[in-house]
Amino acid sequence: MDRLGELTERLLRVGREAGLEAVGIAPAEVFSGTRVHLQRRKAEGLHAGMQFTYRCPERSTDPGAALAGARTIVVGAMRYKRAPVPRPRGEGPQARVASYSWADRYAPLRAALSVVADELMGEGWRTRMLADDNALVDREAAFRAGLGWYGKNTNLLLPGKGSWFVLGSVVTDAPLAPSAAAVADGCGTCERCMPACPTGALVAPGVLDARRCLAHLVQAPGSFPVELRAALGDRLYGCDDCQDACPENRAADRRHPPAPAADADEPWASVLALLAATDDELLNRYGRWYIPRRQPRYLRRNALIVLGNIGSASDPGVIDALRTALASDDGMLREHAAWAAHRLGLDELIPA
Repeated sequence: MDRLGELTERLLRVGREAGLEAVGIAPAEVFSGTRVHLQRRKAEGLHAGMQFTYRCPERSTDPGAALAGARTIVVGAMRYKRAPVPRPRGEGPQARVASYSWADRYAPLRAALSVVADELMGEGWRTRMLADDNALVDREAAFRAGLGWYGKNTNLLLPGKGSWFVLGSVVTDAPLAPSAAAVADGCGTCERCMPACPTGALVAPGVLDARRCLAHLVQAPGSFPVELRAALGDRLYGCDDCQDACPENRAADRRHPPAPAADADEPWASVLALLAATDDELLNRYGRWYIPRRQPRYLRRNALIVLGNIGSASDPGVIDALRTALASDDGMLREHAAWAAHRLGLDELIPA
């Protein structure tokens, strides 16, 4: 085995030893097909104004734009799924948090990818690590590295392991040997994820209309669409429904039961405590999430919708929270508080 072949094997080994569930290597070629898809969906408005990799498809689909002279991409996947945690009882209305947001799942991923990058730099090669970064479409990098296939819910599914993974890459100028060919589609005729979406955002296999996707809308600025507020249910941040419905994920959970939640994980959030917290308190606790313009008012907006969906009209804490929000100087919060009050039959709280 030559020097680069030995380095390739070492990178795959140290990546797995550092905690990556899967590691692969892809050539650092332009993702031309992905670029066309991004541009088409952007033109059709399916991105709902989302920036991230849509901001500049010419950049996010070109590994060479992330690192001049890039030759290959080392891609890693790290599992984030934890065992379900029952809703807390006797603590007022509790809002659900999507699995990937219980804690910062990208910190351990970056730490593992850093080990891979250090190996490369120790051999004199240049690197750039990208995880949850708009500079690269991570799912396409993982697909090209042979880690998995695109499911009909647009997530990448790892064979026998499912889609409960965060993805990241190390772009390098080292001419490493690519992994095996891309994984073939494993969904077949299954479409269970599509009707499982509470808002019908999966408009076709592999096509997501972000204008209806709850996981996007809780992160989007402005007023939450009125016609989709009831569908938000008890979700404060994110949505797991299309992944929960996936047979591949269910089978993977049976074969490899998720680890118990850690003490620091936060699968639930107290709606009343959130609405009573200061801006600094909210950012300190939930700053790992994407919050539009870093303005905690959007967390309060989501919490008010949840309150309207699952709150009790006879709960004094709920009534006090609505009164406070209805008296807010923030017109957006007043609007959502009025919606919540009306939904709970508390119209008498709403000022004329």
